[in-house]
Amino acid sequence: MGLLSPVRAGSAVEAATGDTAFVQAMLDAEAALARVVAPAGAAEAVAGAARVELYDVRDLALRARSGGNPVIPLVADLTAAVARTDGEAAPYVHRGATSQDIVDTATMLVAARALPLIVADLDRTAAELARLAAAYRDTPMPGRTLTQHAVPTTFGLKAAGWRALVLDARDRLAALRPPAQLGGAAGTLAAFGAGVAGVGLLARFAEATGLAEPDLPWHTLRTPVADLGSALAFTVGALGKVAADVLVLSRTEIGEVAEGAGGGSSAMPHKSNPVRATLMAAAARQAPGLAATLLGALAAEDERPGGAWHAEWQPLRELLRLAGGSARDAVELTSGLRVFPDRMAEHLRLTGGLIVSERIAAELGEVVGRARAKELLTEASRRVAEGGVGLAEALGGALPAERLRELMDPGTYVGSAPALVDRALGRDA
Repeated sequence: MGLLSPVRAGSAVEAATGDTAFVQAMLDAEAALARVVAPAGAAEAVAGAARVELYDVRDLALRARSGGNPVIPLVADLTAAVARTDGEAAPYVHRGATSQDIVDTATMLVAARALPLIVADLDRTAAELARLAAAYRDTPMPGRTLTQHAVPTTFGLKAAGWRALVLDARDRLAALRPPAQLGGAAGTLAAFGAGVAGVGLLARFAEATGLAEPDLPWHTLRTPVADLGSALAFTVGALGKVAADVLVLSRTEIGEVAEGAGGGSSAMPHKSNPVRATLMAAAARQAPGLAATLLGALAAEDERPGGAWHAEWQPLRELLRLAGGSARDAVELTSGLRVFPDRMAEHLRLTGGLIVSERIAAELGEVVGRARAKELLTEASRRVAEGGVGLAEALGGALPAERLRELMDPGTYVGSAPALVDRALGRDA
């Protein structure tokens, strides 16, 4: 029900990947198979019975234990349902296929139906980030490395970087072409005939399902699952980067950004928690382990393995759900994100000018040499850090006062940040 997974609760992808959706996908696979192996009338009878509302999903789950997968009880029930309307059509149910054919094809159908939902939210997120990057193209803020102030950057460049990751994720998901699966008992298509007749069935079955045609049956060649899992994990991680930055920047003592509608606390009325970012960060922490399970299943023995493909079902569904929920939350986060340039400007002054020490070192080096400049700035930085003096005073006239004031303006030391924003925004969404 999603009680312990709020990131996916209520999302479109949650519905598209539920047990009911999976059973319907298995029924769709069976109907597609009938269309390519059965006479037209029999295929129509199978398709007519391939409606999920005719079956008890919980009962199928319980009965799946005896054979290790839900296809076995589903085929029994589907065959009985077809027989009630057309006895001659019943023998064509599941003809020539193995359980893994149906589970794998259903899984790819579910993925193919969920991916456009995720991609659409990534596109919406990218559009919101493009807006933020353009609006704050020239807005200076502290750049932070290893948790400390480094040199100035702009919030526009940060938003442009987020957008680049989101587009990378979008491109990876959009490029996926989930394939159908059909191989029969050991991947030889023997039950469908020999030679060209059997091989030709791959294209016909793929067309009937709307999935891509595989080069070979892939019962133990799990590239489609590994590619899908890797792209989904990347997507969740990319969105997790956005979340990680928002969580830091929205801390009370920093306050450079805030979620548009934060979440409340059960105990503290004053709290406005960055809930969207929190859920996205939680998803990013789960995704690598799930992807690792899918990659581990690549080492599948024989022509059909025991346990490897069974281990994929839940991790792959959870990755779809985490990606779908995180992308949904990313739209909400970026569309409502509040940005506070005044706080950014305030923080640029926190170190008394040290945030531009790199710039001063370069100019001072022209006057006294690089080694001496480093010595002077190291000593000056120590004095500033100890408190009581600013960098200009600590340098003691090493540079003309007017020139030093110019150099110490952090807003004029953002390098090529604005141009980099323009470059990033030139990438098509």
